[in-house]
Amino acid sequence: MKKKSYLCTRLNEGTRQGSLSLYKNMITKEQIQSLVEQHLQGSDYSLQRLEIDKENNILVEIDRLGTVDVDVCAELNQYLVGELDKAGAGDYALEVGSVSLTDPFISVIQYQKHLGDEVEVMVKTQGQSTKFKGQLISVDEETFAIEVEVMVLPEGKKRRVKELQTLTFRYDEVIYTKYNLKF
Repeated sequence: MKKKSYLCTRLNEGTRQGSLSLYKNMITKEQIQSLVEQHLQGSDYSLQRLEIDKENNILVEIDRLGTVDVDVCAELNQYLVGELDKAGAGDYALEVGSVSLTDPFISVIQYQKHLGDEVEVMVKTQGQSTKFKGQLISVDEETFAIEVEVMVLPEGKKRRVKELQTLTFRYDEVIYTKYNLKF
């Protein structure tokens, strides 16, 4: 079972206008995104995920290169609650928090944040999915590279030996990348 913890959750018991009240009151995902980005402007935080379902459950996840401060989540939550209430959003549940450590990466920031860490990468090549585990060693805007241990048979030898290889991937060829959490 996948566990997630979110910070600063609030249920607004406004006017009861049905499960689509956010949409009926013309509060769109784009407007919420704009509010979040406006609030975070000038900081090193960025919006990573914004989801709204049919029951008006709004999920906002933010991140930055350093650790995410719970006070920043609380401030963003209060700001959004105020703006949604002013707009007459009706009934909604708002969850504001940081990106989960075990979720797949969704932005270059997460790759940068995990430079030097062990990651798991799933790629699809020639119709097959292949999983690699290795240390994330470089990140740029178009690609990232991991260093993996592979067993190779040196020429003229009978026994395989471990060898480090660097694998470079484009983001668009990756099914997922996630931090390899070890206990």
